[in-house]
Amino acid sequence: MKGRVICLDSRAGREAAALIVDGRLEDLLIDPPEDRPAPEAIFRAIVDRPVKGQGGVFVRLPEGGTGFLRQASGLAPGQRLLVQVSGVAEPGKAVPVTARLLFKSRLCILTPGAPGLNISRRIRDEALREELSEIAAEAMTGAADDLGLILRSACETASDSEIATEIVETRALAEAVLADVAGEPELLVDAPGAHQLAWRDWSDPSPDEIDEAEGAFERHGVAEACEALLSAQVPLGGGAHMAVEPTRALVAVDVNTGSDTSPAAALKANVAAARELPRQLRLRGLGGQVVIDFAPMPKRDRVALEQVLRAAFRGESAETSLAGWTPLGLYELVRKRDRIPLTELLT
Repeated sequence: MKGRVICLDSRAGREAAALIVDGRLEDLLIDPPEDRPAPEAIFRAIVDRPVKGQGGVFVRLPEGGTGFLRQASGLAPGQRLLVQVSGVAEPGKAVPVTARLLFKSRLCILTPGAPGLNISRRIRDEALREELSEIAAEAMTGAADDLGLILRSACETASDSEIATEIVETRALAEAVLADVAGEPELLVDAPGAHQLAWRDWSDPSPDEIDEAEGAFERHGVAEACEALLSAQVPLGGGAHMAVEPTRALVAVDVNTGSDTSPAAALKANVAAARELPRQLRLRGLGGQVVIDFAPMPKRDRVALEQVLRAAFRGESAETSLAGWTPLGLYELVRKRDRIPLTELLT
């Protein structure tokens, strides 16, 4: 089936959403358990103790939780501050948090501490950009000087009233939270659920179909795709395959040519793996250090393969740093941990 389809369903009693593009599963969101703070949740926290040598501090969160805040110079134990969950931690470890808050909606993002009115570069119509600037300036009249605004690309197809209303509502939430620093550790803004994230982040471009009736995952093959994602094996075509296996320290990826013994077999398998890897990491909720053992190929082919890798990871929502080749011929990259691994959510 051609086009973009959004499926809203549930898994293990929690909200779940799937994005299908031209019949292939491209993204998958499942709400985490209630005891696991999710990215974008905002807390009032209390500075606990510094971590020597790491330039950060532990902060106390509600119900005995602990967060870790990097680049936290100038903070004193006992100080109250607002923090936002910025990633996912393994069970028993401190939750990564940041003091740079973002208030996101479908059409705009409010940026405390980062002033300015900005418009998505994907909107190129100069007349529209000027019109959006006027709407933004009016909606932000009287706001604090350090409260910035970003208009997202979805504004291109939204009405003026929709944009103005969403800016005002998001600004009101941001101002209320920013004024609520006093008190004990508390959850001030819960993380968006899977259905809300799907509506917010997958609506541009507009989907061709939204299936939110019970059994949507089964009707569109998402349930079957989830089962396949629990296996390490990923077919790459032509008999080639790769294995994606997370360990406690890193994610190991092994690429094999299979039965193809032609001279170009290794490069073909490696290119296919490089193109597929961002999708597999995204769907499986994997991040951290990723080490890839590509199929053996001449060193002269590495430049071409790196170009494919850079293109494949361009535009990924999770920040990814391509570190390069090791002396042993492995390739390393680091991807931000922004989701709980799918195996933890489904098993």
